[in-house]
Amino acid sequence: MDAIVFDWDGTLVDTLPAITRANATVLESYGLTFDPETYRAAYSPDWQEMYVRLGIDRSRMAEAGERWLAAYAVEMDGARPMLRAGEALERLAGAGLAMGLVTAGDRSVVEEQLVSTGLGRYLPVRVCAGDLPVMKPHPAPLRKALAELGLAAVPERTAYVGDAQDDMRMARAVGARGVGIVSMLGTREDLLAAGASDVVNSVADWVDGFLAAR
Repeated sequence: MDAIVFDWDGTLVDTLPAITRANATVLESYGLTFDPETYRAAYSPDWQEMYVRLGIDRSRMAEAGERWLAAYAVEMDGARPMLRAGEALERLAGAGLAMGLVTAGDRSVVEEQLVSTGLGRYLPVRVCAGDLPVMKPHPAPLRKALAELGLAAVPERTAYVGDAQDDMRMARAVGARGVGIVSMLGTREDLLAAGASDVVNSVADWVDGFLAAR
């Protein structure tokens, strides 16, 4: 393994509760009831596709996106790294692993959080929403990150770590190892069914095992 690429929200930073509350606010602004089970079933890193599934007309996506950014700014009171996430990235860097980020998050939001959490120093390669015309689970975002890492020809020497089924589908499509992190978006069974090679409770837990086995 030469490189590890990470998802951001729910994997390295504890932002899913705020994201979910912001999505609920957007749905309610369109007269739609927020239901946790319906939301989980409809979830996609491609937020426009998710909103269509949840009942918002596709013609209103630009407006919905602006409403989400406003709601998220209210809900998100500072991004916090997941427990031991910073330590885990530091250990990977010390072991000589290259690292990057592929996220469906808005670049302006993610870049600010990378600075505020201190995790940005470990993640020089960053692919965010809007960088490409397609989003996860399409393989293009991860392929772009691997190309920037110089590993486009050997995806099997990389791992992608994320907490959603579409994260695992993207990794599988590229030929990378998918590492699933259990969260409100995916159970162990969900992540395995989507193609995960490993499923753990946190990035720190996976790094403990990964480095011990090297």
